[in-house]
Amino acid sequence: MSRLLQQRTRILRVRRLQHDMAAGAAAEAAGKVQQLETSRRRLTQMRDELRPAPGATDGSGLARIGELAMRLEAARQGLGQTIDHARAAAAQKERVRIGKRRDQESAEKLQQAAAAAAEALAERQLARAPLRKPRFTHEGGDQ
Repeated sequence: MSRLLQQRTRILRVRRLQHDMAAGAAAEAAGKVQQLETSRRRLTQMRDELRPAPGATDGSGLARIGELAMRLEAARQGLGQTIDHARAAAAQKERVRIGKRRDQESAEKLQQAAAAAAEALAERQLARAPLRKPRFTHEGGDQ
C-alpha cells in the first residue's frame, strides 16, 4: 500500500471517529432539550392539578395550594431560559456534527482517489515490467 494511501486511510479513520463523537454529543444535547421540555410540561400539569378538596376548606389550605401553584409556575418559567440555552447548544452541536460529516465525506473521497491512483500505478508498473523467461526450462527428452 502506498504511503499516500496509508495516510489517507488513517485520516479517514480519524474523521469517522470525530464524526461519531460529534454525533454522540449532538444526540446527548437533543436528549437534554427533550428532558427539559418534558419537565416543563410536567410542572404545568402538576400546577393545573392543584385544586382544593371538595367540601369545606380553610384559608390556610387554600394558601398552601396557592403557594405551591406559585412555586410550580416560577419553576416552569425558570426552565424557559434553560431550555433556550439547551436548544442553542444542541443547534451548535448539530452544526459541528454536520461539519464533521462533511470532513468525513471529503476524507472518504480522497482515500478512494488515492486507492484508485495506487491501483493504476500498480497496473502501469506491471504493464512496463519485462516479461521474464523462465531460467530453467525442461525440454522433453532423455538425458
